[in-house]
Amino acid sequence: MKRIAVILVFMLALVQPVKAESNLSVSAKAAVLINGENGEVVFAKNSDQKMPMASTTKIMTALLLCEYGNFEKEITVTAEMLRVEGSSMGLLAGDKVTLHDLLYGLMLASGNDAANVIAFTVGGSIKGFVDMMNNKARELELVSTHFETPSGLDGDSHCTTAYELAMLTKYAMQNEEFSKAVSSKSATLNYGNPPYRRTLTNHNKLLKMYDGVVGVKTGFTKKSGRCLVSAAKRDGKFLIAVTLNAPSDWQDHKAMLDYGFTAIKQTNFSPLVNGYNIPVINGSSDGLFVEIEPLTINSLDTADIDCKIYLPQFLYAPVKTNEEVGKAVYMQGDKILTEKPILSKGDITSLNTTENALDSILKIFKTIIMNI
Repeated sequence: MKRIAVILVFMLALVQPVKAESNLSVSAKAAVLINGENGEVVFAKNSDQKMPMASTTKIMTALLLCEYGNFEKEITVTAEMLRVEGSSMGLLAGDKVTLHDLLYGLMLASGNDAANVIAFTVGGSIKGFVDMMNNKARELELVSTHFETPSGLDGDSHCTTAYELAMLTKYAMQNEEFSKAVSSKSATLNYGNPPYRRTLTNHNKLLKMYDGVVGVKTGFTKKSGRCLVSAAKRDGKFLIAVTLNAPSDWQDHKAMLDYGFTAIKQTNFSPLVNGYNIPVINGSSDGLFVEIEPLTINSLDTADIDCKIYLPQFLYAPVKTNEEVGKAVYMQGDKILTEKPILSKGDITSLNTTENALDSILKIFKTIIMNI
């Protein structure tokens, strides 16, 4: 067991902030574009206005399913589960379908039938699942978001804001199964009674229309108008765009993403001191040299970035290659941007001698005293 005494080293990145000024115009009644890495707002129009969101609701439904897991679980569909109108993946009472195929039927075909089957399976009932949706919204601090259905069919208080929908998507895209599903242009699935192969095509045309798009979800009702959430990655940058009630949503998103990839700047940040020697007790080497890896930051504002280095004052041998011996925490003000582990680049074996251990300890204490 290593005995750790933490050392803090502060380093300031002297980089001037980048100001984004936009002449961007969109058809949407409400819209937002955020940096998918850190959540900063790149563009906004009525982004805090509560509005219906149609089938983009299914982002939350899919997220809860992905967190539930057990994708190979097979469900027998009942007539009660199918009491819902609108878009469908084609389920019939008596069909057998896995949770995996329900996820793809939900996000590619925008199946309201899939949403209901998921709700009964994961939440026990529509109401039970809707309660789960709202609890998750509170957990994610989405204070202006409220769900009434798992499918996105209209309700008196079924609403969100463009900004909160973007932040929900940012969270959901961190789930591997979710991001894999929403980025799929098509999927071959097996369901029915008995199950048979069929192919579903993703309703999200941006997957084919715009280079770098990796999701996410379309939506439409007469009340909500056309709704769209997209995510795109290009040149190491990650953007999430949301439009609510947008007559020209495809064009809105292409314009927003074009703007965002230009507005966000990429900065390579290296700490002022990028290497340290850590004394090692009773080892084949007296010290372990570690390097602090540089960080690439994609942001509108890269001013006032600090790096805090956490390292032990000494280590006990043995030390293994790629063993984590500390961490570098990159911050902007009070906000943590990211944490990077500091790893050993080589092995240091133990000499297993009392004499060597005592000699090492004396050397380390002398060094500590001299630096007080």
